[in-house]
Amino acid sequence: MRIISIANQKGGCGKTTTAINLAASLASNDRKVLLIDLDPQAHATLGLNIKADLSIYNVLSKIAHKKARLKDIIQKAGDNFDFAPSSVILSALEQELSGEIGRESRLNDTLKDFNADYDYCLIDCPPNLGILTINSIRSSDEVVIPVEASRFALEGVSQLIEILNLVRDRLEHEVKFSVLVTNFDSRLKHSFVMLDKIKQDFKGKIFSTIIHVNVKLKEAQNQCTHVLNYDKYCRGAKDYFSLSREIITREVKQPVAQVLEKRMKQLVKEKLPLLKEIVFSVMAADAREVFLVGDFNNWQADDSGRMSKNGDGSWHKRLSLDSGVHRYRFVIDGKWRDDPNNPRREVNPYGEMDSLLEVKL
Repeated sequence: MRIISIANQKGGCGKTTTAINLAASLASNDRKVLLIDLDPQAHATLGLNIKADLSIYNVLSKIAHKKARLKDIIQKAGDNFDFAPSSVILSALEQELSGEIGRESRLNDTLKDFNADYDYCLIDCPPNLGILTINSIRSSDEVVIPVEASRFALEGVSQLIEILNLVRDRLEHEVKFSVLVTNFDSRLKHSFVMLDKIKQDFKGKIFSTIIHVNVKLKEAQNQCTHVLNYDKYCRGAKDYFSLSREIITREVKQPVAQVLEKRMKQLVKEKLPLLKEIVFSVMAADAREVFLVGDFNNWQADDSGRMSKNGDGSWHKRLSLDSGVHRYRFVIDGKWRDDPNNPRREVNPYGEMDSLLEVKL
């Protein structure tokens, strides 16, 4: 999965417009895309008319009232196009993380543990160089920097590149960057003068594609959709589709062995019997560790059954089980007990109760 941040601390450069329309364009090229809105202003969330009770804040915060995993907040924004929303409360995360060790890697840790079949993950950064933007850069392989053809915009790029160098030196994580010229007005001589300067200053680091001024891009925003949905034949749609093709040409070609391995895994997945995902949970607020054991893991209290603790003191574990009746118990700080929330029980050979769960596919 290629992780790309869309970042620039200067407002009005087309950052969110680029994030939304590039994601949609990559999706239209048969790439599976996840767009994460990491901006507390939630412009991408508003721009796609996404309504959500949970946001990326609930994933990254340790003190959120409702904790969530990334997969829990993802919504479908279109074919091959998924979206993780933001909300204004995300602005509180900067303060929450200010005193934490490893605060720069919170998003990176989340994405490392995130198992999903995406070709691209795009991150719409806030218009500043704070901890959220650093988290995004730390998580990314690449950064796209949207830049208007103006002098003040170039000043902002220099500051962002300093942050990229800081992440490289302090966190030992090097990120490639490419400059994208946006809001280009071909009617103005000044635009071409600044374009020449951008090409000179960022030689080899600039996209060939230029995003021209196009009223359809703003009209699409007003309709809460991306431009390919609004008018796929307009100049703005063609520009972003061209950008997506340019990014796709930079994809690293997989060795034949990796391609075969991926295909083999897909075949195995298709041939395996159907499974159903089940969520087990138990309340044990004072417990240090809790395991789920049963006939599905040979009754072993090991990492295969280790449960995760929620903020409310409950513990949960997701398992994919085949059809049939399964026996299970919880091991809470070394003590075995049945599921108090499941009335279906049966005595085991040791004279104790096993909880029973019937799975129907």
